[in-house]
Amino acid sequence: MDLTGFDISVGVFVLLAILIILAGVKQIPQGFNHTVERFGKYIRTLTPGLNLIIPFIDRIGAKMNMMEQVLDVPTQEVITKDNATVSADGVMFFQVLDASQAVYEVRGLENALLNLTMTNIRSVMGSMDLDELLSKRDEINNRLLRVVDTAASPWGVKVTRIEIKDINPPMDLVEAMGRQMKAERDKRASILEAEGQRQSEILKAEGDKQAQILEAEGEKEAAFRAAEAREREAEAEAKATQMVSDAIAKGDSQAINYFVAQKYVEALGQIASAQNQKVIMLPVEATSLLGSLGGISEISKDLFGGKGGSSAPVSRTRTTPTITPNPTNNNPTSGS
Repeated sequence: MDLTGFDISVGVFVLLAILIILAGVKQIPQGFNHTVERFGKYIRTLTPGLNLIIPFIDRIGAKMNMMEQVLDVPTQEVITKDNATVSADGVMFFQVLDASQAVYEVRGLENALLNLTMTNIRSVMGSMDLDELLSKRDEINNRLLRVVDTAASPWGVKVTRIEIKDINPPMDLVEAMGRQMKAERDKRASILEAEGQRQSEILKAEGDKQAQILEAEGEKEAAFRAAEAREREAEAEAKATQMVSDAIAKGDSQAINYFVAQKYVEALGQIASAQNQKVIMLPVEATSLLGSLGGISEISKDLFGGKGGSSAPVSRTRTTPTITPNPTNNNPTSGS
């Protein structure tokens, strides 16, 4: 089958139409935005997916990454407020929000952000003392974030985080800080030790005071109890004496016998329990005590004329002590 010139022309036209359509279809990957320029002027931004442009008139201007990105801040030397030189580095996280501003408002976005961050690190850290610089890192990060984010907002960029990674003072300064810290800790330890000793002395004095108070209260209570016991003993003695007196008045000879015998036995007990007495010499034997009591009973009967009722006369047997000469000792010896 022979092809005519018309058929060839139609085929070429269809092929060109397909090429033109393919040139106008743009596929944008996720996480990226492309700017479209027409005769060198920005007109719009292509978002992820399929997009159509006018072939040979519109063209892709720039391909901008819209994901959050990380930018390392190199190490630099910083002079603090108290003239101490330290080296510091950091890291910055940012995200492009507007691709057209990031492309057309600044040339070299990453370089601009890096220099902006480094200059602000020197400004912020240079306004602080070395002690503040080492102890207030969160405050440094927050101040840097506010300043850099405000400065980068016209570029369509959101600075999400700035972190200072390392702050390195010189070695001689580190050694001096170590000595200062050791001295400060020794001072605090001495203060705490003195405070503990002071508190211990106070507690010991309080304990001694309480012990003395309790001892005094115990002695007071013991004296009160002893006085009460003596008072009751005196009352009992008076009552016993009164009862004996009443019995004597009634002519009861047994009561006076009991009273005299009790006193006699108590006297003998006190003599025997004395510590300075080792040998007891008595002029009477144990039966003499009974004889004495019997004699007292007879005297009572004679005195009261036989009153005392049914008390039977007490038979007594008195044993006369016999003195036996001792050729070796001139002192008499009592025999039973």
